[in-house]
Amino acid sequence: MLTAFARAFRTPDLRKKLLFTLGIIVVYRVGTHVPIPGVNYKAVQTCVKEASGNQGLFGLVNMFSGGALLQITIFALGIMPYITASIILQLLTVVIPRLEALKKEGQAGTAKITQYTRYLTVALAILQGTGLVATARSGALFGSCSVAGQIVPDQAIFTTITMVICMTAGTAVVMWLGELITDRGIGNGMSILMFISIAATFPSALWAIKKQGTLVGGWIEFGTVILVGLVMVALVVFVEQAQRRIPVQYAKRMIGRRSYGGTSTYIPLKVNQAGVIPVIFASSLLYIPALIAQFAGGKSGWKTWVEQNLTKGDHPIYIASYFLLIVFFAFFYVAISFNPEEVADNMKKYGGFIPGIRAGRPTAEYLSYVLNRITWPGSLYLGLIALVPTMALVGFGASQNFPFGGTSILIIVGVGLETVKQIESQLQQRNYEGFLR
Repeated sequence: MLTAFARAFRTPDLRKKLLFTLGIIVVYRVGTHVPIPGVNYKAVQTCVKEASGNQGLFGLVNMFSGGALLQITIFALGIMPYITASIILQLLTVVIPRLEALKKEGQAGTAKITQYTRYLTVALAILQGTGLVATARSGALFGSCSVAGQIVPDQAIFTTITMVICMTAGTAVVMWLGELITDRGIGNGMSILMFISIAATFPSALWAIKKQGTLVGGWIEFGTVILVGLVMVALVVFVEQAQRRIPVQYAKRMIGRRSYGGTSTYIPLKVNQAGVIPVIFASSLLYIPALIAQFAGGKSGWKTWVEQNLTKGDHPIYIASYFLLIVFFAFFYVAISFNPEEVADNMKKYGGFIPGIRAGRPTAEYLSYVLNRITWPGSLYLGLIALVPTMALVGFGASQNFPFGGTSILIIVGVGLETVKQIESQLQQRNYEGFLR
């Protein structure tokens, strides 16, 4: 990987793309530290220190914003509205025929869906920004913080509207920065910003584990976390690269005096076909009852039950619900993202077949059978990886700060592998060595 980066910086056009990407990253990180108007910055810093890594319901969004959510900055919402909008559009494409037709139109249809995603992102940013401001004003953002009620001292409607507009504009700027990286830089812009946001929280989380440790000044716990993190990265890389290759033969076709086809290829079915999306779905769904209970007034039986069982990450009911939801959404997302019947029809149209399997419906049934079998280990792997922060380091009392697990490690490894592959492919195009050097 380091060799690929060194060669990339020696290539002028690739160097420009890498430097452009790094410049956008710097702008993004600066924006995550600029507070919005109407916020008492000193009170926010006090509450962040008192929170000491326990971010409650807002942990996922705070991670995707690189810690900007709890700082209440102009990039507080980060790329979470865009991720949510993209997932919603992807799901609606299966349900709404109009969107499905746009998807099949090629580049023009994709551009239209991208425009819809932008509009939905802004709408979601307004909703989430309003919710964040309301939570900050009520003092519920940091829970038991001693100065939680002083975070937004001015309760005027104009101040609230200004704060929401600033955060919505910040989300639009983040979306624009991501698209700039995609067009002029290296890799997928949104994925790169997501990578940077998560990686930015690692140093503080690791240092918090060291400070909370008791063995040899905390260095034993610190070294153990680093070792566990390396093992986790190796495991995730191994599973993310694993795939079942289904062989496909294409029959020869005579067109005029020339024969075409007769080639052999394969359909790569990844063990983790759904990626990190089931983890995001499960986390978001579990936050809904907890958020409703947080804003509900008074005390009732259901509110007490939710607060006791669905807001604590180490509670058995929470762990079981989280795991089962991840498994369910893994199968659900694979079912809507990979259509065996469509793949079988395309193979039949171009003269392709799986050896030993008849074309058409038998091929679709075989693909469904294989996909279901490899989705089981993939979904169980996702559930176990997502529960690592809860199960690991319980003996050290620092499980809340454990960075190597769940959504973070999956995104870090996935984006890192994809970006290095893109750099390597561009290097091969420019430095191809054949027989004549």
